Amino acid sequence: MNLVESSLAGPKRPQDKVRLSDVRDSFYNNFDTRKHDGLVFEDGSVVIAAITSCTNTSNPSVMVGAGLMARNLNKMGLKPKPWVKTSMAPGSKVVTKYLSNSKLDLELDKIGFSTVGYGCTTCIGNSGPLPHDVSELIEDNDLFVASVLSGNRNFEGRIHPQVKANYLASPMLVVAYAIVGTLDIDLKNQPIGKDNEGKEIYLSDIWPSQEEINMTIQNSIKPDMYNNTYSIALKGNDDWNNLDSSSGKLFKWDIESSYIQKVPFFDDFSLEMPQWVPIKEARILVELGDTVTTDHISPAGSIPESAPSGQHLISKDIPRSQFNSYGSRRGNHNVMIRGTFGNIRLKNLMTPDREGDWTIHYPDKKVMRIFEASELYAQEKIPLIVIAGNEYGTGSSRDWAAKGPSLLGVRVVIANGFERIHRSNLIGMGVIPMEFHKNENLETLGIEKSYKFNFNFSISDLKPRQKIKVEAISDDGQKIEFETLLRIDTPIEIEYLKNGGVLQYLLRQMLKK
Repeated sequence: MNLVESSLAGPKRPQDKVRLSDVRDSFYNNFDTRKHDGLVFEDGSVVIAAITSCTNTSNPSVMVGAGLMARNLNKMGLKPKPWVKTSMAPGSKVVTKYLSNSKLDLELDKIGFSTVGYGCTTCIGNSGPLPHDVSELIEDNDLFVASVLSGNRNFEGRIHPQVKANYLASPMLVVAYAIVGTLDIDLKNQPIGKDNEGKEIYLSDIWPSQEEINMTIQNSIKPDMYNNTYSIALKGNDDWNNLDSSSGKLFKWDIESSYIQKVPFFDDFSLEMPQWVPIKEARILVELGDTVTTDHISPAGSIPESAPSGQHLISKDIPRSQFNSYGSRRGNHNVMIRGTFGNIRLKNLMTPDREGDWTIHYPDKKVMRIFEASELYAQEKIPLIVIAGNEYGTGSSRDWAAKGPSLLGVRVVIANGFERIHRSNLIGMGVIPMEFHKNENLETLGIEKSYKFNFNFSISDLKPRQKIKVEAISDDGQKIEFETLLRIDTPIEIEYLKNGGVLQYLLRQMLKK
């Protein structure tokens, strides 16, 4: 520990590395916090500490290390703070076996890190509710609280709706932050607490040596563990194997299912290429800043009751306790389309005084949910566009981040720059990516949010990376022309667009054979 300084990543992106000694400053530099007189639990409090992720929790060194830290903490009488929700979701059942063999599972249990399951939990937003009194304190005092987890995703709004700061850490540091219960500490240099005799304890006092970790691994992990566990991995369990399932070549769609619905991508499909519809008098649905992630576009976490997606589930008589998450319902386009741009931390510049899925419908200037606005524009036969800054679509390469906007009626996204995979996914769903010229945006061009947009091209004439003229028109007829770079980079991507998307293209190719 003295040779290499531990680090975390956060509080909003996995690529933002923070040295352990700088975590406190990184939190306060990112959030407008304040002191709350009389509160022990306040801004910077850690409310979720989760050993999770299929990747990090498959690493024996850090998992054994976390277990050894738990053993040291138990000897000293140190426990997690009462407001910290702790959990552990191992990457596989092999982890459980070697923790059990070394008896470290018992040590982790004593400090609250009991196994809650195997698979996607906190890191995909399945953290579950916070204790009622904790949740109430956060709401009543508008607190900026945090999570520390060993996952690989920490985008805004992903971990829990009430948790604004999310830091990625090793399982060992997750345990440490559960003990201190706050980010308002320099874990490298300040004590984490006092032992049974009142002696100050530092992180270095409980941190196991690499020699101890290696010895534990050697004594508790055997090759047969992996061979035996994975040899039966595909056999499932009784609950899975006893599920009713249809047979035959075609899937039997259950129209009442709230999890899997027949998607509309192939509605009205024919072998003939679809007729190109010019993009005229398009309106802005969403205007976004820099580094908007796919989590902002298509959330993976919990489904809010008040959101269009939650109201849809309620209309199907599904109780709040069974909403589950967006990630679990990605087979139902009726839920996913309503959740598109539904991240609770989304900052749509169309409605700068609000966070979440709000926009303005023009020309009546009514503030409404993004999904509701898209439905109204569809009735009016008005195409839609998205405006964005740099690094649009960064983060997880989520397919619904492209499917959702397409189903909302978005025809074009104009950004200052695109994340590589998301650009491809947009084209695959029939959405055209374009880039502003360097240092240009709506503000520098003098274009208001209420303007309509004409795109002067035909699909038959498109060539990769050509210049596209765009005409912005105000309600009183003022015209502003500007040029964009078409971010269709290859000839095959042109073919995808001509077909309406990659799915339609592939189906036509298959049927022609």
